[in-house]
Amino acid sequence: MINARPLLLLVAALLTIGCDRVTKHVATTMLAGEPDRSFWADTVRLGYAENAGGFLSLGADWPALARTVVFTVLTGALLVTAAYVGRRRTDAMTRLGLTLFVAGGASNWLDRVANGRVVDFLNVGIGALRTGVFNVADVAIMLGAGLLLFAELRRMRESPLP
Repeated sequence: MINARPLLLLVAALLTIGCDRVTKHVATTMLAGEPDRSFWADTVRLGYAENAGGFLSLGADWPALARTVVFTVLTGALLVTAAYVGRRRTDAMTRLGLTLFVAGGASNWLDRVANGRVVDFLNVGIGALRTGVFNVADVAIMLGAGLLLFAELRRMRESPLP
């Protein structure tokens, strides 16, 4: 009998990476050089941004070699390690969380390898309370991290320490 779970996780990873690649391409072709676009009473803004750094542009002003080492070499190694270590996890929530986290990270990593930067284009908020600019891969990373945290908290609740 075929185990569908690994196939479903592969599909989730490919859809995550595919959606991120397509939306970044659309952002590059339709938003670059254009003014930001606002939707739903300015709750959602679409605007082209290039991020040479990490989360919230951390490290964007570092020398190119430092950015390459941290955001390409080390991040790539951490993604491979996370995928390898996580493959032994058995519960569905942990595996899905890890799949989304690694797929989002891998898609951003591909941008860094190819271009030395990541394309961001989404910003949400109300008034002055806004997020940083992000992309679909970032959503997958955060959703994956949330699922991993939730699975770990559930695991701790079900088997408390003596």
